[in-house]
Amino acid sequence: MTFSETDFFPVDAPQAGLLGADELRALNEKVAAVFKSLAIDKRRLPASQLGGRGIPAYVAEWVLEKVVPGQGELTAAEATKVLEWAAKVIPGPSEQNIIKHRLAQGQTVKVLTPLQAEVQIKKGKEPERVAQLSLLGISDAYISDALLDEYPDLLRQGMWGVVQLGALPDGVAVLSFQPMQASINLNLYKEARKKFTLHEWRAVLLTTLGFDPSAFSETQQTWLLCRLLPLVQKNMHMMELAPKGTGKSFMYENISPKVRLISGGNISPAVLFVNNASGNWGLLARFKVVVLDEVQTSKFEKPEEIVGGLKGYLANGKLTRGGLHETASDCGFVMLANITLDDEQRPLKNSLVEELPKFLRETAFLDRIKALVPGWELPKLSSRLLVSLDSPLTVGLKSDFFGDALVALREDLTAESYASRAVKLGGKMPYRRNEEAVRSMAAGLMKIQFPHGEVSSEDFYAYCFKPAIRLRQGIWDELYGLDSEYRQYEALIKQA
Repeated sequence: MTFSETDFFPVDAPQAGLLGADELRALNEKVAAVFKSLAIDKRRLPASQLGGRGIPAYVAEWVLEKVVPGQGELTAAEATKVLEWAAKVIPGPSEQNIIKHRLAQGQTVKVLTPLQAEVQIKKGKEPERVAQLSLLGISDAYISDALLDEYPDLLRQGMWGVVQLGALPDGVAVLSFQPMQASINLNLYKEARKKFTLHEWRAVLLTTLGFDPSAFSETQQTWLLCRLLPLVQKNMHMMELAPKGTGKSFMYENISPKVRLISGGNISPAVLFVNNASGNWGLLARFKVVVLDEVQTSKFEKPEEIVGGLKGYLANGKLTRGGLHETASDCGFVMLANITLDDEQRPLKNSLVEELPKFLRETAFLDRIKALVPGWELPKLSSRLLVSLDSPLTVGLKSDFFGDALVALREDLTAESYASRAVKLGGKMPYRRNEEAVRSMAAGLMKIQFPHGEVSSEDFYAYCFKPAIRLRQGIWDELYGLDSEYRQYEALIKQA
């Protein structure tokens, strides 16, 4: 099934509400005035060249605020200062042994790195607290109970921060830790949203993600914002299919340390669910969102066990493996895959999932995926689509603050309450999973665009309900085409 721009946002709908260049330029001062120290000029990051140090945007922006706080474009002197600081504190791949050599000489070393800890309990031995510093290749540093008590996220998904290391006779110790932490006051975030119109807010969100909103149509803006759904909604499981180069993983890499992107390599049940030998929980238990990139070429160990475990998890949020361990998780699961397009830039294959591994095409598995984002409708990622010197709107929210605000919205049930009343599907016998998926996605889109809870019925339909139907329709089309069992229901998902 194909949709056109006017099918999605008809000409008499708010499509005409996109902001012009002058309106976007005027918005810079407004964003800075409303969010103050939580706003940042997004041109500062590419000018700093911190991306070359291999750190995500939410870390790089924290570095900028720590080393050269301020607004406006980054000056040459500020860029030099940042790079000098980074050279001392952010280790490159070739500097691991230099740092270890300094530690062996008795020096203390400060590095900006992700830090993750675990408690190892072995029979007949005292429990050991062990820290891992992946950028340094250190997996067994000593860490104190005091640090673990102060920063419990170190034991969950880990945290980025400045770590001071020192040598012990039998290893390395974490002496101190200064984390990246954004303070979130959700009520203030909601109050700030009230100061913007819907189109202003959508533009601010896209700029925060690093995109130039003036480079996208309204429908394309919506698909970009839909990528945020797994952050604001618990157990939001999605798939995005697109050709190469559309930036499917760009946002997930740079939004939050609570999002884990797996790109390439082997994917095993132990990595996703739980390691039965050690009892350590996998990624789906420790992160808020887990993203599998390049799914069409990924290597899966024990694929039958993986898809079996995923079917159970996607259905009820329970993680288990062989019955040895069991826990609940609200982690969202996202699959990104490349597909082939024809000369008109439409999917070439009759079935959109035809190029996925066979075990991921099983309808019982696909049915548990709530949404299919039509990434083929987005342009290939290029410099003209990103915030640059020529962009009219360049001021957005700091990435670490924004990511934490989105995750905090998971606990806000205002949108769920609204969607439960407003979302009703039509037809003789609506399919239950379609209703649940559309309602959850509509609530999520409300959280993203109307976090303050104030939305007209017209805007809710145009910007929340209708896009949610389109996202679920992509999955439903696949199920309808692959399995006759689903043809007892109507082919089109529609409003009651």
